[in-house]
Amino acid sequence: MMKINFEPFIEWDNSPFILFSNEGKILYLNNAAEILFGYVSKQELYDITLAYAPKGFGYKVTQLSLTYDSFMFYAISVGYENEEQISLRLYNTPPTKPKQKLETDKMILTDINILLEANISLFKTKNTNKLRLLADQDLPEFKIDQNNFSKLLRKSLDAFRASDSIDITLKLLIGQHVIINEEKVAIVQLSIEANGRYNDTDEEIHTYASESQIKCITTEYAIKLEIPLILHTK
Repeated sequence: MMKINFEPFIEWDNSPFILFSNEGKILYLNNAAEILFGYVSKQELYDITLAYAPKGFGYKVTQLSLTYDSFMFYAISVGYENEEQISLRLYNTPPTKPKQKLETDKMILTDINILLEANISLFKTKNTNKLRLLADQDLPEFKIDQNNFSKLLRKSLDAFRASDSIDITLKLLIGQHVIINEEKVAIVQLSIEANGRYNDTDEEIHTYASESQIKCITTEYAIKLEIPLILHTK
């Protein structure tokens, strides 16, 4: 048979692929996995690999939900053909297709820092939580549905109403983009984190985010919103 070097094909794949030794050492990983390791430990992924490994030689695909920061996966594949090596592949959750085109022409150019501070001030009138804000003041004004986004902010902040302290970060995600109305735009991330939160309004939070094509990531300790930085109307 003709010998084929499959390594480039694995490198081009945006699904993280990791080859472990039987001692948990990394023997190989593609670029997507290298990025993922900035958000999850080697030991955690190795433990998952062992937990979902097939009982005999071969591979096993398991559907499960895994979230690491903005990385979301809906399934994993674990395989091995000897006792020395075992592989893990994580399958990216497909992006949700917008139900309708985002009407950017009806949005208003907005200083998101001012809008954020206004909603934080409103939150403070009813809550005494210690709050730390780290925001990029150099972010340009961009188009956003102010009414919808304020509702999203209020619901998100209220989820942390019982937390001792809340950390809020607003920053540009360098090198990351999203497609809005067939146009590539940059992403601003708003992260709200604490030692715990209520999840009773998560469905509403995701609905508000979806209406503005904002990617919403909810975990036990955080809500992260990836907001399209729309500078103009196409």
